[in-house]
Amino acid sequence: MRMNAVRQGILSVLGVCIAIPAHAAGITVYKDGEKYVKMGGRIQVQYHNEDPDNGDETDELFLRRFRPYIEGSLHKDWKGKFQFDFGKADDDNEVAVKDAYMEYKGFEFAKVLVGNVKTSFSREFLTSSKKQQLVERSFVGDHNYGTPDRSLGLHLKGSAGDKVTWGATLAQADIDPDASKLDFDTPVNKNDDFNEGWVYAARADFHPLGVMKMSQGDFGEETRVSIGVAAYRWSNDDDNNTYTVDGVSANPDKADVDEATGFEVSGALRMAGFSVDAQYNMISTDTVDGNFTGGIFENGSTDLDNWAVEGGYMVMPSTLELVASYQSQDADNYGTEWTRTSFGANWFIHKHDIKLQATYRKNKDKDGVKGDDEDEMFVQAQYVF
Repeated sequence: MRMNAVRQGILSVLGVCIAIPAHAAGITVYKDGEKYVKMGGRIQVQYHNEDPDNGDETDELFLRRFRPYIEGSLHKDWKGKFQFDFGKADDDNEVAVKDAYMEYKGFEFAKVLVGNVKTSFSREFLTSSKKQQLVERSFVGDHNYGTPDRSLGLHLKGSAGDKVTWGATLAQADIDPDASKLDFDTPVNKNDDFNEGWVYAARADFHPLGVMKMSQGDFGEETRVSIGVAAYRWSNDDDNNTYTVDGVSANPDKADVDEATGFEVSGALRMAGFSVDAQYNMISTDTVDGNFTGGIFENGSTDLDNWAVEGGYMVMPSTLELVASYQSQDADNYGTEWTRTSFGANWFIHKHDIKLQATYRKNKDKDGVKGDDEDEMFVQAQYVF
């Protein structure tokens, strides 16, 4: 009952905004000097088909993301924002908290954010889901495979002139102890068995031709190049190791994670309708049980090597883009590399605000199992306001 009331309340408020003029991001519903209230959101309706070589074909149509947000300020240099996701509901987690933070903008060199914010790691993850070329992120931007998700704590963002941007994070983050992946999650939306800990992260991006926004696709704007490096360290605080008894894992499919360290090198180019992004992540992880073997782990540890190259070209400027990608993941307990090859097209009706996307993805040796291949088809309609 209470959840239905929340939904109805948010939708009713959003309905008030229909006749109010829109701006670049969201709709300003109130403004008086430094005081303002802005509302917006994204809707992504997705069709997904899976056709494994060693199983039955399945498909589904669902709301991939349904994220309304409210942002506002009462005082100069301060603002707050909160955003929910009603899409892809999972069991009791019908609503997920995404962005939820307060921000101070009074410093010339940096913005200070306190709350639930994206961790400063992975160019692809930091690029919004609404501005991706592929329907789904690749290994290097997926929180299921070693990239920290949103984390709850202190976050800094800044720049040095017009050629360097940087970010830093000191926050709490959780990890799902499912041994088949390294899945980071925010503690705001945690399950009872998530490992709890602290993450420290920092990144720097160099833009020799001027700052490049975290957005994929080239809409005929100026040529831009970006090169980034980042690192993070996550440590278990030992408050919730539910699958370890006397130092030994009590479940063959679950492994409490002790620590994880990640490094990133990334680059991007936007020029004459071409858009190219390349990224490499190296993630080293240890489990609490130093002898655990299963999933991605072998003898209590694993090195996840993830890399991806993706690009596109506007065959019809700012309207139709053809895209392709190749990505790979390797882990210590894999028999062989898991690779993905993707092809697709994006039809931009109003750039990223209204677009249709289709991506065909071929998985080879899924989960590092030789011969376990799978084809996937993604079709998505997006509306952003």
